[in-house]
Amino acid sequence: MKLKEYRVYTFRSVQDSGWIECDNVTTLVGVNEAGKSNLLLALWKLNPASGGEIDYLKDMPVSQLSDLRGQQESVKFIDATFEVDADSASKISEEVGCVLNEDDTFMISRFYDGHYELSFPDGNWPEDKVVEANEEEEEVDQEVADDAAKEDKHYSHDDLQKAIIEAMPQFVYYSNYGNLSSKIYLPHAITWLNGGNVSGIERNEEQIRTIRILFKFLKLDPKEIQELGNGPENTNSQKSIEKFEDKKDERSILLQSAGTQLTKKFKDWWKQGDYKFRFEADGNYFHILVSDAKRPDEIGLELRSTGLQWFLSFYLVFLVESEGSHKNTILLLDEAGLTLHPMAQKDLAKFFDALSEKNQIINTTHSPFIIDSSNIDRCRVVYVDKDGYTVASSNLRQGNDKLNEQSIYAVHAALGLSVSDILLQGCEPVIVEGPSDQIYLNMIKNYLIAHKKFSPSKEVVFVPSGGVKGVSGIVSLLGAKSELPYVILDSDKSGKDYLKKLQSGLYSGQTDKIVEIESIVGKENAEIEDLIPFSLLERFIGNKLFRDCEDDDFEEDYDESKAFIPQLEAFATEHSVELEKGYKVKMAKDAKNRLMGKKAPEITEEEIARWKTLFDKLSPKKASKRS
Repeated sequence: MKLKEYRVYTFRSVQDSGWIECDNVTTLVGVNEAGKSNLLLALWKLNPASGGEIDYLKDMPVSQLSDLRGQQESVKFIDATFEVDADSASKISEEVGCVLNEDDTFMISRFYDGHYELSFPDGNWPEDKVVEANEEEEEVDQEVADDAAKEDKHYSHDDLQKAIIEAMPQFVYYSNYGNLSSKIYLPHAITWLNGGNVSGIERNEEQIRTIRILFKFLKLDPKEIQELGNGPENTNSQKSIEKFEDKKDERSILLQSAGTQLTKKFKDWWKQGDYKFRFEADGNYFHILVSDAKRPDEIGLELRSTGLQWFLSFYLVFLVESEGSHKNTILLLDEAGLTLHPMAQKDLAKFFDALSEKNQIINTTHSPFIIDSSNIDRCRVVYVDKDGYTVASSNLRQGNDKLNEQSIYAVHAALGLSVSDILLQGCEPVIVEGPSDQIYLNMIKNYLIAHKKFSPSKEVVFVPSGGVKGVSGIVSLLGAKSELPYVILDSDKSGKDYLKKLQSGLYSGQTDKIVEIESIVGKENAEIEDLIPFSLLERFIGNKLFRDCEDDDFEEDYDESKAFIPQLEAFATEHSVELEKGYKVKMAKDAKNRLMGKKAPEITEEEIARWKTLFDKLSPKKASKRS
């Protein structure tokens, strides 16, 4: 199953977060104390792989606790919408006796007393499974059908809810507070793991959890390890000594085996070095020792980089809590890789992409190095609204004060870094107006390359500028060492006005570097959406934007010879539909998913030719030298 979106209510600093759309990788950005962690914690408690207990004293907003603590069964803290995959749909349908299809969506809500509630869009629950006769098994099928009719058999909504909850992905949460130390004092660890406290040392639940997971991975009991370090029970008994030695040998073999396993598996994850791990027990202490090819001498984990400590600890949590298979697990990472070197953070971002093919990831960050500048649409800004509550939005411009502007510093920094990186890596930067442009153009590029219609000599990378007025700022980051980058502008009023400004100013003498959408599609006032076949947009328009317009259909009114967006917005006005901020980005993402999906509509030769015309204009071979 795939998490499509979620919404948090009445949870710590959150009154109503608004819907948070989720991609394969989703990044929450915002200033300290904005509430990013709370948005992860609420989701974790929806279905935690371990831990994640609901505690109304900690989780309910302090200002509302006295009013709500007696209403735990009626106060929900989260809604989450999932899309069903083929395997889950088939299994659940067979088990329950309903017709649940691939790509069907449902919503799960959880309440403070722990119970769940299942619902479906528009209240349309799946139909009963129908037994149909076929020519070969007509008599058998008819008999089954007759028996079902006699019993008036219908599937139970409770049974369906139970089956869906059991099939729902589990959430693994990890923060920096869970990092392992190289030396673990066993008496303290035993006390903590048994729920006790150590005088003078504050309990660190995150670290205790990681220690518990470490020993689970080792398949060893810390108490047993400690006892084996204390010597035999009876030093005067040869039998007792031999038993002790046998157990000690067994411990040594298990520790050696675990170290070998970890070393082998870790190589597939961490690309910053070729590390070897060894576990050692000595009296009351348990040691994690590390070496590598450059530094063959074993030293404690604590003396290696904090980045390595973080990654190893995170890896063990994920490995153990997902039971090694990593299937049906969603990762929630709070300030992922904060202690890593910038280059290692970039590696981590690449690792997220690879991992997200099987596991969705939702992470929070302040670091521009964690943000993939080619996929800014994955970012959600988290800020504090005028009432002091945590809110999230796909619109990165959301927020009105200077503090909220700081929320997306990492995004702006990532864009600046991306331009520099693009040049250093020998790529071709193309400046576009916004994230929807970036989504569409990356989609088109990948399609053309996959169908061997475009073979660039340089990697073409699209950099959003935050609107036409941001183009000059992005260009200035390039400095005088480079040619001017290509720019793609919409042909609406603001685009045309800025086109004239660029032509007479910064791009004077290099106007071939500016590509206007109108010149590609041949429509006045054309925008990026006019490059996109209507077949890729109609699902979002019908199911999201205008699903309540029962008496009229946008497709019937749409004139393909005219610009798309003006018609869409006019239709919305006519039918009193308020288009939410950021709808263009959501529409772009849906179009991309539709083109990449199994049931993608066919792209005509005319549409492919139009795409190719645009990308031929962006060919680096045609670049003129900067004067």
